[in-house]
Amino acid sequence: MTSSTLSKVEEIMADFARDTGLTAKRPPRRYLWTDAFAVCNYLELYLRTDNSEYLDLARRLVDQVHRVLGRHRVDDRRLGWISGLGEEEGKEHPTVGGLRIGKDLPERGEEDPYDSRLEWERDGQYFHYLTKWMHALNRIGRISGDPTYLRWAGELAEAACTFFCYRPDAAGPGGMYWKMSIDLSRPLLRGMGQHDPLDGYITCRELQTVFRMFPDLEAPDLVLETEKIESMTRSPNLTTDDPLGLGGLLTDLFRLVQLSVGGDHRRPDLPVEVARAALMGLKDYAGNHMLDLPVDYRLAFRELGLTIGLHGLENMEELIAANAGHFQGEEYLFSLIRELGNYLSLAGDLEDFWLKPENIGSRGWKAHQDINRVMLATSLAPLVYLRI
Repeated sequence: MTSSTLSKVEEIMADFARDTGLTAKRPPRRYLWTDAFAVCNYLELYLRTDNSEYLDLARRLVDQVHRVLGRHRVDDRRLGWISGLGEEEGKEHPTVGGLRIGKDLPERGEEDPYDSRLEWERDGQYFHYLTKWMHALNRIGRISGDPTYLRWAGELAEAACTFFCYRPDAAGPGGMYWKMSIDLSRPLLRGMGQHDPLDGYITCRELQTVFRMFPDLEAPDLVLETEKIESMTRSPNLTTDDPLGLGGLLTDLFRLVQLSVGGDHRRPDLPVEVARAALMGLKDYAGNHMLDLPVDYRLAFRELGLTIGLHGLENMEELIAANAGHFQGEEYLFSLIRELGNYLSLAGDLEDFWLKPENIGSRGWKAHQDINRVMLATSLAPLVYLRI
């Protein structure tokens, strides 16, 4: 990373901390997805600069997320921790009831009619946001050496798998709700997210791998949770041409490779399935000329999700080369990864586009400014986020 790139990431994350109430005296504006990436960005800056203030910002952000999104909204008649725990016990276990999304509007009431447009703006809980936060807690736990964060990640995984996953009446692999109410008492959207089971399964395996490094850690072992979700990942339809979804697939592929190097060889078929789906999707995405659209017809955070995944592909090739003995007989996987490498130039093209002042000043950028700038920073400095 060049010094100018590092300075840009520092600038972005300083503005984010001020504008969202992390460092400035203003009401905090917390959003779980964005904040998960932001935690990793502050940790990256801490490792790059050896400046402990960045570790303090990461810790402060985790605490603020738990105090805001682990509790009921200020416009809700319900008070306290969404888990229902008392004040002191809730502080010790802030994730056992999950965490709110952080949307502007309150969740849909039980008697309220469903409105597809409004639902995007309503609060609740998303499974794939919770897994992002589990990963962020893992990274701060590893880098800070404080196992409390890992316990919170395990408790969040246990809650998410318990309440989002369900078994059908007849025999079958079960399913997963896409969106739940704030208190996890009822589904708000019953359809299953395309990549939610894959993301949940890999995240549980990631946490199990890390937990073994802390033998005295008192956290759920996640054995039942991992088995429950694993059944949903068989014969999946993973292919997508959505750039954010593609970035997620590439990131998941890198996590699977890291797990294999670390000795976790469960589901050896899965990396091939993920790589094949990512390759099909990238071919479609590259051919649909989305990059030719005017800036106001493009969503930066979705495109930057792809660039983050592509950086994972770069690091994956290096990891495989350094650990060739772990991948004997994986010629087909290697061929897929080499073919995916043909699309690496997309990362630079997209980053260059979203670094231009006129594009950062566009209406579309400003409409999603927090998530856009944080994911741009992650794309410029991605290693803490990509590693497990």
